[in-house]
This record gives sequence, structure tokens and C-alpha cells, in this order.
Amino acid sequence: MNLNRAQLIGNLTRDPETRTTPNGQTVSSFGVATSSQWKDASGQKQERVEFHNIVAWGKLAEICQQFLGKGRKVFVEGRLQTREWQGNDGTKKSRTEIVAENMIMLDKAPQGSAPRMVSEMPATTPAPAAPPVEEEIKVEDIPF
Repeated sequence: MNLNRAQLIGNLTRDPETRTTPNGQTVSSFGVATSSQWKDASGQKQERVEFHNIVAWGKLAEICQQFLGKGRKVFVEGRLQTREWQGNDGTKKSRTEIVAENMIMLDKAPQGSAPRMVSEMPATTPAPAAPPVEEEIKVEDIPF
């Protein structure tokens, strides 16, 4: 039996960056910081912060783009995945990410902030004569 499961509660380190892949799939990436505190042998308080890379796909990516922002507290659950690629300089690079399968917002949106709109148009599509119709994700539509 195998298990690949990650669960985090932390704060976003940056606003989600959302794009559409060439095959039309929405993907959003953002960072989450978690911290742990303890007292060392001399009784001094110590703290360690870990930074995690999160990737969400599909409808969850759209929800993250619309509702999440830097500093927001969030619960993320998913699986660990390591990507490997060759850099421009020819060196082998890798990055371990959490592919989000569930997300729960743990705080309220800051006062005066409006939810971001989700655009279905990829960045490479030329703008049409009329502005695109943007679909707002309603809280009732969130699947959790």
C-alpha cells in the first residue's frame, strides 16, 4: 500500500498566478508558508518557517485565483509531485510541489477587497472588439 498525501495550514506568500495551458486547462500556482515554534535546551524560543509551492488545476485553480491573495490563511490538501526539466544553461533542475486537491479558506477577505474575476481567455488570445464576459464564481458553486 502507498500513500502520497500532504496537508498544510499556512499563509499565502504571494497572490496566485493563473494561466491557461495550450489545451485549455486552467492552472494556478502560489506559495504557502508554514511555521513551527519550540524552545531550545536553554529555554530560548525558536521558530522555523517552511515555504511550499502549490499548484491547483481546473475549477479549483479558478477558485484560488478569485478568492485567495497574499497573506490569506488557507488549508491545502493534495499530493507531492516533483517536476524535472533542463534549464537554459543545460543543468538539470527539479521542483517539488503540492498538487492541490482540496482547499479551504480559513479567514475572511480583508475589508474593502473585492473578489477577483476569473477570465476564461488565455493571455495569448487577441482582445475582441467588445470586452470579454467574465464569469464570477459564486460561493454556492464551491464544491467543498
